[in-house]
Formats: sequence, structure tokens, C-alpha cells
Amino acid sequence: MNNNFDRLLDIAARILMSHIFIISAIGKITGYPGTQAYMEKMGVPGMLLPLVIITELVGGLALLFGFKTKWAAAALAGFTLLSALIFHLNMNDQMQMIQLMKNLAMTGGLLMFVRYGSGRGPAVASTNR
Repeated sequence: MNNNFDRLLDIAARILMSHIFIISAIGKITGYPGTQAYMEKMGVPGMLLPLVIITELVGGLALLFGFKTKWAAAALAGFTLLSALIFHLNMNDQMQMIQLMKNLAMTGGLLMFVRYGSGRGPAVASTNR
């Protein structure tokens, strides 16, 4: 394809994949008590919430800006798969099934970033793309 179009696709992919993590981190910060209670209800220690927020925010921003993309995508893929298995494995709840499938699809997309890096769009770091 055309180099400019390829660059645009690479940038769009990073924006679309990273925004869910950035927005989720902000939501967890603004709804901290509720998120912590939900985690504990699901058997996850609430004291891990800061680590979750850092993972989503730093990983999402790194992916967005193409900084250490492969490492960020690997961390986010593991995080996303783990959260799918912990929080969305209720096969009797249609909404949880949808969330599970979404997380699995996101994990697949993140694994593409692990394999191919940040692409040809502008990135803050040219190494480890």
C-alpha cells in the first residue's frame, strides 16, 4: 500500500488500541472506592488497584506514543488476558461473555504489536518499535 496510508493505519491502530487503557485508568482513578470494592468482591486484593492503574496508564501512553511498544503491548496483553479470566469468565451472563470476547480480541491485537512493533507512524522512540 501507499506509505502515507500505511503510516495513517499504524497511528490509528495505536490510538484505537491505547485509548481504552488510558480511559479505563482515568475511570479507576475517579471511581477508586467503587473499583477497589469490585476487585475485592471478585477475590482480587484492593491494594493492587494502584498497580492496575499504573499498568493501564503507562502501558496505554507508551502504546499511544510508540515508546517501547513491544514491551508495553506484551504487558498490556498479559494484563488484559488475566483480567478477562478473573473478571469476565461468567458464561451465564451475556454481558460478561461480551466483555470476555472483547478482552480476547484486544489481547490478539496487542500480540500483533508485540510481533510487529509500533509501525511507521510517528513515535517518540525509534528503538524497540
